[in-house]
Amino acid sequence: METVFELKNVYKTYNNEGKEFTALKDVSLDVNEGEIFGIIGMSGAGKSTLVRTLNRLEDVSSGQVLFYGKDLAELRPRELRNVRHEISMIFQGFNLLMQRTVIENVEQPLRIAGVPRKARREKAREMLRIVGLEEKEKVYPARLSGGQRQRVAIARALASDPKVLLCDEATSALDPKITGEILDLLSKINRERKLTIVIITHEMAVVEKICDRVAIIDEGELAEIGEVKEVFRNPRSSAAKKLVFPSNPFDPTGEDGKLIRIVFDGTKASEPFIANLVEKTGLKVNILSANTRSVGGIGYGQMVLELPEDTEKQKIITAFFEESGLSVAEVENTAVSAASEVDKHE
Repeated sequence: METVFELKNVYKTYNNEGKEFTALKDVSLDVNEGEIFGIIGMSGAGKSTLVRTLNRLEDVSSGQVLFYGKDLAELRPRELRNVRHEISMIFQGFNLLMQRTVIENVEQPLRIAGVPRKARREKAREMLRIVGLEEKEKVYPARLSGGQRQRVAIARALASDPKVLLCDEATSALDPKITGEILDLLSKINRERKLTIVIITHEMAVVEKICDRVAIIDEGELAEIGEVKEVFRNPRSSAAKKLVFPSNPFDPTGEDGKLIRIVFDGTKASEPFIANLVEKTGLKVNILSANTRSVGGIGYGQMVLELPEDTEKQKIITAFFEESGLSVAEVENTAVSAASEVDKHE
């Protein structure tokens, strides 16, 4: 696959009243043609700054951002305008012109580009058919739901036939049902138009549903990058674990207790792992939490289990699950974590 974006050792520093703040620190990653690439992080992690470097709405302080091998920082104004024509963007707030009808909003980038009225009207209607809003072309945005407004924004973004669609928290203002519909639409557009999509979000559920690969940004740094299903099964960084692990308010009941997380996919979901454990080893575990998710269209389940305090028994149980083909990871003791955070600030 051809590389669309290549970031090399990117830093972005802001100066505010004599104080410096580094939003991005030595970020290097690639985005490949035709994939849906997720960039996820908590609020303030730097992910929105990162996506704005992809179309040079933000200039980097150092490092390089390449688009199909071209360094964006070296482009002349006309060349940069041409590149931006190939990179469309949708936002959380939709950014529609409220005084214009739906079809006039979709026509807007074509109007700016000087496309004749008849041609841009035909193109806008084609885009509205793609997003399922052809019957709303004469309606004003104020009369649309949030999901419909985002569909109009997507149609407008597609009107210029871009190579890339950047989505900056595009579903954050929508309820879960509408979010699912918008993500299904983006996935369909990706498949049918071979459009590269970059999604910025703070919600792991969005990444799990639609993305092929994901980069996890933590305090401006690239904490982890990989295929979504692999990051879900085996997160390595603490930032990834916070996003992937199920919420667990429990701590081990004893000082030497241990919590683990096991992950199994749909092919193993029917196997009675806990019953098999008891039958084959005679050892028991306490189930603290459990859930299932769809990751890349594949069903995954996960459980947080409390193991006995005896370390030899813990080893036997862990080995049993690993030999059964499950992903096993230790879950950090929440009480210990909280104490560590207090220590760091004292």
